[in-house]
Amino acid sequence: MTDRLKVIFMGTPDFAVPALKEIYESGHYDVVAVFSQPPRPSGRGQKITRSPVHDYADDKDIPVYTPLSLRKEEDQQEFLALNADVAVVAAYGLILPRVILDAPKYGCINIHASLLPRWRGASPIQRAIWAGDTESGVTIMRMEEGLDTGPMISKESVPITDEMTAQDLHDDLSDLGGKLILPVLDTLARDEELDMEVQDEALSTYAKMLKKEDGLIDWSRPAIEIDRQIRALNPWPGTYTNIRVPDTEHEEEVTIAIKVLYAELSDEIHTQEPGEILDKKGHVACGNNTVLKLTMLKPQNSNIMDFASAFNGGYVHIGEILK
Repeated sequence: MTDRLKVIFMGTPDFAVPALKEIYESGHYDVVAVFSQPPRPSGRGQKITRSPVHDYADDKDIPVYTPLSLRKEEDQQEFLALNADVAVVAAYGLILPRVILDAPKYGCINIHASLLPRWRGASPIQRAIWAGDTESGVTIMRMEEGLDTGPMISKESVPITDEMTAQDLHDDLSDLGGKLILPVLDTLARDEELDMEVQDEALSTYAKMLKKEDGLIDWSRPAIEIDRQIRALNPWPGTYTNIRVPDTEHEEEVTIAIKVLYAELSDEIHTQEPGEILDKKGHVACGNNTVLKLTMLKPQNSNIMDFASAFNGGYVHIGEILK
């Protein structure tokens, strides 16, 4: 058994906080430093805000480093000087160069939000829902220079239900990451090595980074695919559709966006043009003669409302074609 492990934790968003909390509160490990993304403008007021991981570390008096990258020699030297046994990485947001990966005695261990080798990359939670996967999970892996290609140490799955949004799955996997990391560190502290399994490259898929444009709904797609898109992109970047409305001031029509926050699958069928609003209950024609029921909307420059309120407020009309 090795002495009390010296741990560097590297993470930024709230996804990473449970893992840091579990490591720190276990009392078994010496968290010598936290690395997190620098404070940045956030919200409508663009107030400079620290990351959730930074906030937690500050509250526990853990030293925090916030380099813009880890490619500068001075930043690398700061990392090396900590003389850590292991680095635990969870949604940090920076590429780790080889000198960083090799610096800790036992390397860098990543908490990845998918069942590797499925969904390597930046958006594994959203892509799993959008693709219709029935399960996701967390994989603990040793990091290499490739994108999420390193050998797997442990993994555990969770079901993806038909109602689950990306936020729901995020929260489940965040908690699971915290649960899985401690047994790995305990084994490392006891045995000074870990059993690992090489990933099967033939089974790998890539979860490319999301953009706001990914949220535009294509009503020619089947309702089940649109439902998955809405849940996968909730809360960010969100899904939206466009409608044409009269501009009385200029006597012409203008296009406005309506965010679609929640929807439900319907057993109904239709023969109308995809995108047509079928009734005041929110049923919309989709591809393959399928129907999706819109339940919660946010019209441009307005508040979140249910479909009935949007209909009564004149934001949407029966027979209107969503684009």
